[in-house]
Amino acid sequence: MTKINSVLGPIDTANLGVTLAHEHIQDSSTGIPQNYPELLEPGYMNHIIDGLNKAHAGGIETIIDATTLDLGRDVNILAEASRRTGVNIIACSGWALEKPRFFPGVSVEHFAQAFIRDIQKGIADTKIKAGVLKGASDKAGVLPGEGTVLRAVAWAHLHTGAPIMLHSHAVNQVARQQLAILKEEGVNLSRVKIDHANDTTDLAYLTWILDQGCFLGLDRYPGSVISPSDRTKTLKALIDAGYADRLCVAHDWSLARCLSTTSVAGSPAKRAIINPQGFLYIKEVVFPQLREMGVGENVIQKILIDGPRNFLAGAGSTKDSI
Repeated sequence: MTKINSVLGPIDTANLGVTLAHEHIQDSSTGIPQNYPELLEPGYMNHIIDGLNKAHAGGIETIIDATTLDLGRDVNILAEASRRTGVNIIACSGWALEKPRFFPGVSVEHFAQAFIRDIQKGIADTKIKAGVLKGASDKAGVLPGEGTVLRAVAWAHLHTGAPIMLHSHAVNQVARQQLAILKEEGVNLSRVKIDHANDTTDLAYLTWILDQGCFLGLDRYPGSVISPSDRTKTLKALIDAGYADRLCVAHDWSLARCLSTTSVAGSPAKRAIINPQGFLYIKEVVFPQLREMGVGENVIQKILIDGPRNFLAGAGSTKDSI
């Protein structure tokens, strides 16, 4: 029996159910809800509750929230949302933006101590504990500050056993650099998930990641870099190659955010046009397409439940055949 921290307390990974492995309940900037609520969308909390209620009614039971502190993580909002909707929410510790922008002298050890506290004692003074660790690098590769944070994430993982999720740039194959650093730090790569992997259709690269023992986050639906249909064809190819139990699907979608008129996701009205299904897009659009492609229900079950559960529980596996 393996436990993982949710925002309402430890939960047995056997009871996670249908899990979306990379979403954002809300994103803004650090401290915005407390200091400048007028900069949030009107009805900010209502958007969150409504979106989660719809997701729960559609069968979504657990969400891994990928919002780090520097992306506006507010665990009080996450806990309230979980209580009011019944959706399990797993918060993350770590760092996402280019770093350490204001911490040029902060060491790997300093960051690691902060991340460990988030997991073992609780975030700030809330006693709400993070369940996963997150690092990030984008198209420029692993920048020096990002390397510091990535090593700190590795140290925190080795100290706590919490799994690691990595924002990565698939087109530039940045996971090659990230995984090399984690290997140097002694991380078992079966505890690592490489996210945003469906921003590429390069199956050689994606299977290389999987063959390192990692999980793969196919978590940008409907997405904007490549078409949703190409994403689903890639998903199908990886299923056919026998990797279904290490595939973790999601949307990288935010239910609420700061006021915006220029971003891809934009205002609530714009987001409703881009993705009217919200957290149910995969269940309502992608899985029917997979069924039409001949993917069986037992395999869809693996993707909905087994992949995320295996990632969170530390149940890495080898390639199988379906």
